[in-house]
Amino acid sequence: MPALIITLTLNPALDLATTTDHVVPTHKLRCGPVRRFAGGGGINVARVLHRLGADVSAWALAGGAAGAQVQQLLADEGVLTQLQRIAGDTRENFSVVETSTGQEFRFVLPGPMLQACEWQACLDALATHTPPPRWLIASGSLPPGTPNDFYAQLARAASGRGVRVAVDTSGPPLAAALQAGVALVKPSLRELRDLLQQPLEQAADWCTAAQSLVRSGAADTVALSVGEQGAVLATREGVWQAPALNVPATTGTTGAGDCFLAALVWALDRGDAPAEALRWGVAAGAAALLHPGTTLAQADDVQRLVHSVPAPVAFTTSP
Repeated sequence: MPALIITLTLNPALDLATTTDHVVPTHKLRCGPVRRFAGGGGINVARVLHRLGADVSAWALAGGAAGAQVQQLLADEGVLTQLQRIAGDTRENFSVVETSTGQEFRFVLPGPMLQACEWQACLDALATHTPPPRWLIASGSLPPGTPNDFYAQLARAASGRGVRVAVDTSGPPLAAALQAGVALVKPSLRELRDLLQQPLEQAADWCTAAQSLVRSGAADTVALSVGEQGAVLATREGVWQAPALNVPATTGTTGAGDCFLAALVWALDRGDAPAEALRWGVAAGAAALLHPGTTLAQADDVQRLVHSVPAPVAFTTSP
């Protein structure tokens, strides 16, 4: 049966996570056991949606031995996948936790060079997929060779078929997608600052900026993550801010934003009001911090933590 939610990852990764006592230059750094995860924005979102019980399929472009490992890891988790084979090798990302300090060091590779026929085939497949999904979540960076307006092209094609498109990316691809118009966008505060070329130093600034994207027609919903200060959600109905939960982070924030997006869309898709959906997103983002590497949020942690998220505060922004 066709999935109701499709996630797209053009630049997936085989994520490798390990530990070492101290990170220092020149010397060999003896590491602990390595853990492997299927990674990349859309894949992370799909993994969490699957855990929450959503009807989801993870679409991705993959190649080489690392791509095969990504496919196997997703199969091991029971995540329905649609992988398009490419000529290049899927990238590997590497994260190291310095056990003496708890700091996490993340090394992210650019990914394979895509041929035009490869990204075009993906675009065509999604634009004609029958029946169309309720949601299409396009998340992550674009690999080399992909045009900056790829997500914009995808949004135009999908929204014309009644599909709600959510985009989580940065830089020129983000700007192009917003020019096309999307159902939901999830920038970080840094990404929104870069996009609008504004300092956005206060909470009121964040809320006004998020609402401005809604009023301009760039996005129906803006989910702005502001790190340790929580998140903001703006829709045509209003603007809300929810604080972050204080949880004992295991290693870092890897995948927290993807978990936030997954739970937010899951809640919106089942009909939750925006403020309530925001609480689920914050809970999932916090749940991601409880596990190492790209383990991501577990459903039982999300269900438990959501009760600790205070009711989001409604903000009034000027017209």
